[in-house]
Amino acid sequence: MALAELALRRAGSPDLETFQRDNGLPPDGQAGPLTWQALEPWLTGYRLYAMQPGDSYDLLARRTGVSVRALITANPNLDPLQLRVGQRIVLPLGFDVVPTDEPFSYGLLQFCLQGLTARYPFLGRGTLATTAGGRQVEYLRMGLGPRRVLINAAHHANEWITVPLTLCFLERWARAVSENGDLAGRSAQALYQRCTLTLVPMVNPDGVDLVNGALAPGSADYARALALAADYPDIPFPSGWKANLEGVDLNLQYPAGWEQARQNKFALGYTRPGPRDYVGPAPLTAPESLGLYRLTRQLDPVLTLSYHTQGEVIYWKYQSMEPPGARALGQTLAGASGYRLEDVPFASSFAGYKDWFILAYDRPGYTVEAGRGENPLPLSQLPRLLEENLPLMAAALAGA
Repeated sequence: MALAELALRRAGSPDLETFQRDNGLPPDGQAGPLTWQALEPWLTGYRLYAMQPGDSYDLLARRTGVSVRALITANPNLDPLQLRVGQRIVLPLGFDVVPTDEPFSYGLLQFCLQGLTARYPFLGRGTLATTAGGRQVEYLRMGLGPRRVLINAAHHANEWITVPLTLCFLERWARAVSENGDLAGRSAQALYQRCTLTLVPMVNPDGVDLVNGALAPGSADYARALALAADYPDIPFPSGWKANLEGVDLNLQYPAGWEQARQNKFALGYTRPGPRDYVGPAPLTAPESLGLYRLTRQLDPVLTLSYHTQGEVIYWKYQSMEPPGARALGQTLAGASGYRLEDVPFASSFAGYKDWFILAYDRPGYTVEAGRGENPLPLSQLPRLLEENLPLMAAALAGA
């Protein structure tokens, strides 16, 4: 019921029965198909609306609390002065698509991706992998420029707060582009013309659903994870879970010193599938990591950011490799966020996505450890994380 509760909060309804009465549905308190159909706009942030006699963008904007510009953006192929009665339009609602008051799940992500691409049709959407649990690892793409940047988040399940963090950045950039505004003090339109951003907001959807309770305790997926966790009783379950449902740590799957990573983690006792730090039987055997690897090869980006938590630190090197311009840009990112720019500790410096990108491309790649505390970080930290990291991501798009 978590998604229904989010929709009710946004709709201003105290309970499901009230919502059903207000929407002409039988007030039985059950979220059946018709009720979910009525709730969906409050999760996606828009509805499809048939123009009525006397309607105009000005009238609809006043009624819904959005700007005329938002209506024009969501309906790029329609002439606002030539609208016809009965014509269907995308009608944005008066709130951001990406929530900051709800733990993320794969289901919530799907509503967000649907809403963002409807309200901002210049966004592209694609799939890079299918997980063992049958979920899609998806990406959004934005921008027209030659500077290709790839940002990924939530390799680790209990670092799921990086999902709304990166999605909020994308939504704010998209809105600023549509309004010809600024993004963290930079021209949003100039960044749009200079850069093309590919965002993979949830690399590990199976694990995120486990940590945040979207997997039912009686399900086969939950039972599989619980059985793997039994071999590691000192790791809290499910809050300590970082891996995918196969018990593979996705950020230890890349071909950059994988054998050394295996040696390091085996020495710490992570010798078999479990909640964290198992490197897998070989590099790129997990579909999520393989999909991100292939997407990176296809995109050939000039820069990557990998979002993790926590520590308020930016890691920028692989072993002794210092890609050209990486130190200077890293110092810019550190200055924008207030985070420290540091080398990676030896025990954690192999087989990560950032490690492989630097090794394969000799270009700047960064791991951003956002926030402080114990994973999973509470949602109460998200406003501060946004304050720190929106300028960081905007600086990464702009470059040196």
